[in-house]
Amino acid sequence: MTAGGAGAGPRTAVRADDLVGTWRLERYADVAPPGEGPLGPTPEGVLIYTRDGHVSVSMMRAPAPPGAEVAFMGYAGTWRLVGTDRVVHDVLVASHAHLPGTAQVRDVELDGDRLTLAGVSRLGGAPRGRVLTWRRVGGGGRP
Repeated sequence: MTAGGAGAGPRTAVRADDLVGTWRLERYADVAPPGEGPLGPTPEGVLIYTRDGHVSVSMMRAPAPPGAEVAFMGYAGTWRLVGTDRVVHDVLVASHAHLPGTAQVRDVELDGDRLTLAGVSRLGGAPRGRVLTWRRVGGGGRP
């Protein structure tokens, strides 16, 4: 599954320095089967890639009704670029018990300040294709 999906134009090679910085979640969608992601239609999230290879991602359902328990997911660990179109997150800690110790592989596409990550998650044993779109925050520590 490519991040851009059917009909996407030519993919631009991504360098590790292109990813370094802070990103805000714009969209989180299931693509196989299609639908909104597990955090509803307007999730909030932050993704941080550091130059020394650390990654942290935090996402939640928003807005949360007053007094409601907030649906939250996140993890942190290290990251590495494989080739020019795939990023691997090696998970150290996570909000879901099945994630620590796993390698989360994502197709990566960059279009200006918009980053798209696509991959497959397993929920209850069933694979689920997901696409997350992020927008760079400020200068984001970019070289």
